[in-house]
Amino acid sequence: MDMRSEGAQARPGAGFIPAVLDFSVTDFCNADCDFCGFARSKMKRKPRKFADATAFAHALPIIAGRGIRYLNFQGGEPLLHPQIMDMVAATRRAGIKPSLITNGWKLPERADALADAGLHNLLVSVDSHDMAKHDQNRGMRNLSRRMERGIERMKARRVPVMASVTVSKLVDFDALPDTLRRLGFDAVTFSYPRQEPFGSSSLVYDETSEIIDFTDDELHAALEAVLRLKRRFRVLNPAASIRDIQRHIRGEPERFPCVGGFKYFYMDWRLDVWRCEAWHAPSGSVFELDRIPDDRGRCTACIMSCYRDTSTLMHAGVAVADAATALASAKPLAAARAMITPSMAQSLGATLSEIGLLTTLGR
Repeated sequence: MDMRSEGAQARPGAGFIPAVLDFSVTDFCNADCDFCGFARSKMKRKPRKFADATAFAHALPIIAGRGIRYLNFQGGEPLLHPQIMDMVAATRRAGIKPSLITNGWKLPERADALADAGLHNLLVSVDSHDMAKHDQNRGMRNLSRRMERGIERMKARRVPVMASVTVSKLVDFDALPDTLRRLGFDAVTFSYPRQEPFGSSSLVYDETSEIIDFTDDELHAALEAVLRLKRRFRVLNPAASIRDIQRHIRGEPERFPCVGGFKYFYMDWRLDVWRCEAWHAPSGSVFELDRIPDDRGRCTACIMSCYRDTSTLMHAGVAVADAATALASAKPLAAARAMITPSMAQSLGATLSEIGLLTTLGR
């Protein structure tokens, strides 16, 4: 699919719908996951890069001014960044809710500091229902024990903890809920494998990995398993979004265009901002974020769950903001077209179906 933007325009309803920023603070990782390009063996002898924490702090007013209210620290492994606690704390002071995704190795020692810094919620990567397979894929002995200790500590500090599971051949979806309950997770979110290289600096998938090499039918069946799992455990991925990804796999028209470049952005350790991790070029420096126009070009070119799920949940809100802008410009027909669509109703339904979990994570 063509990943070029169809155009950019001014920002309607900028304060109405909170925006999200995923921030890769480093390309350094201590794990050796088969499906990840950041794996330590694949980055061997390459210079390690860390975001400048002082520059990031200076950029926070610009980030907040763009309407970003949720910021996700990722990597590599973000807990390897020497100033990660300072960045989490600065983010919270700026009025932005910080979350962080980790492999969990350093979590037992860092849990209290993360809570003290104001971490809003935590995601921990889980690769399998079988923790022996998980530890083996991560290349870290006893990792699952350290994860469990860290999760217990975060829960004691009242920080919600969610599992982040990549759909791979290591996962038995029927057995997974019992594992997640035993480890103490509040919920799970699934990410979908990507076999094409990213256009951005992100290396979160390795296109040569066999454990994420699915046929279309296999991936479709895995998504059906996720839908069934939603009846047994709290899953953040909305059913409407999963169905849209299945349409993508079948080559059918999708209903929810991505909000990347509009209400969701990716930023790397150089503090360059991209429309999304799959995009082919940065939009500019974070210090230019207040001048970078919203990119409303319709795109459904990838299946990255963080962008696609958020797009499904935000779709109704974006439509309301667009309708309000049209009414303010004396364009009632345009306002009606924005509001009266099947996708509008489906987005509202998806939001209502996930409202309990969204309230817990977004409080």
